[in-house]
Amino acid sequence: METTSQQFDLIRSDLSQFSLGTSVLSPATIEKFKFLTTPVGDDVLEVPREAIPALFRVLKESGRFDFFMDVTCVDHLNQMAGRTRRFDVVYHMFSSKTYSRLRVKTQVGEGETISTISNIYKAANWFEREAWDMFGVVFEGHPNLTRLLTHHEFKGHPLRKDYDADHQQHCSSALPLHFTDDATFKPGDRQLVPLNIGPSHPATHGTLRVMAEVDGETIARANVELGFLHRCFEKMAETHPYNQVIPYTDRLNYCSAPINNIGYCKAVERLLNVEIPPKAQAMRVILTELSRIIDHFVCLGANAVDLGALTGFFHLFTYRELVYTLFEKLCGARLTVSMTRVGGMAQDAPEGWFDDVLDACKKIRGGIETVEGLLTGNKIWQQRTQGAGAITAENAIAWGYTGPCLRAAGVGLDLRKAAPYYMYDQLDFKIPVGTTGDVYDRYLVRVAEMHESLKIIEQVCKNIPEGDYTIRDKSIVLPEKSDVYGNIEGLMNHFMLIIKGLRR
Repeated sequence: METTSQQFDLIRSDLSQFSLGTSVLSPATIEKFKFLTTPVGDDVLEVPREAIPALFRVLKESGRFDFFMDVTCVDHLNQMAGRTRRFDVVYHMFSSKTYSRLRVKTQVGEGETISTISNIYKAANWFEREAWDMFGVVFEGHPNLTRLLTHHEFKGHPLRKDYDADHQQHCSSALPLHFTDDATFKPGDRQLVPLNIGPSHPATHGTLRVMAEVDGETIARANVELGFLHRCFEKMAETHPYNQVIPYTDRLNYCSAPINNIGYCKAVERLLNVEIPPKAQAMRVILTELSRIIDHFVCLGANAVDLGALTGFFHLFTYRELVYTLFEKLCGARLTVSMTRVGGMAQDAPEGWFDDVLDACKKIRGGIETVEGLLTGNKIWQQRTQGAGAITAENAIAWGYTGPCLRAAGVGLDLRKAAPYYMYDQLDFKIPVGTTGDVYDRYLVRVAEMHESLKIIEQVCKNIPEGDYTIRDKSIVLPEKSDVYGNIEGLMNHFMLIIKGLRR
């Protein structure tokens, strides 16, 4: 539906102010823009593809949107009625000042190109490569439009609708050490030694390969190759009902699997216009914050052990196991839990579980304080982390940093405060912010975030709402087992949801 929201009025004003004398954004062209609001309240701007670079230059110069969050594509191969072009290219923008969002859409046909905006927003460099890799849409003028998430032998583009979901392609060879041409690089008089790191998991904490040239203990230059393992989660989600996708979300980051469960279910619930019960919200907040803590445990422990601090690694993993025991008591699983469902939770918490969580919080707090004593004032730790990998707030925003890495750079952005959901607006907690954006500040921010997460968990556990752990909408939620086995309505309800999936 067309709209005249305040945000769109401001954008129209910016277009008039910044596009004077620009033929690409003439008043006649701007008149063709469609300002829309989706049924779930998202602001969408539809424009001709020729206007994309000029439009984003206006959005950047006006200061309206400083965060380039993502660009992806939608393949309408099987839904071409009323369309002249196969693909939608969709850009997602965000403002760190007003917390407003904007989605920009344009149509691109098979064999057509669209201009890159990587010269306007730095973060577009990565996302345009991903969109080309997955969909085959060519971004003209991109400085390095090469494979990113698939390997160098891969043929085709896996997120196209005509790509068979069962068509796996295995890599049979490795590329030699290679580096992007850099005219400013000067190797000096010393002979650089090539060094290949990975893609074996113990070498890199993930299946990526780092190609380096070293001068003694100093890395002179390096390049990264990622495309060794890509599950193509989106493709799998196309071929499964909503609830059957939940186990896949565990694997997106199994260091904090419940967060992925919750984020996915929350997105589906938003599309269905469903609000989950307060008790389910409370359980999700607890699981989210426990997951944040153990994710930080992995990050800090692995970084510390890489620098020689083995004690901290073992110590933190002791408390990570404590959280896994809580997960196991709740749902029977530890690492990949799949414990949320569209509409709420898979089951209620067992008796005494929230008391167990409170008891665990006391132990975890002591464990964190011990690690702080081991590392925070440690001269070796400081020397190896202070000043390393520092980034300014401006560059962090330009490159699309999020989470503790962004906050360590001095940007106090946290969606729990900026766009509160569930019960976060009722809870007392702070947003830790760094100053230098270096490795040491990222460590300090994560430590402080764990303390804040413990405060959140304790507040929620002491005030668990009464009521159900899920909605009771028969078109969304599976019936209780007693109904499935006890009456024909429950049996048929279960049968249709399993076979057909959610239908709205």
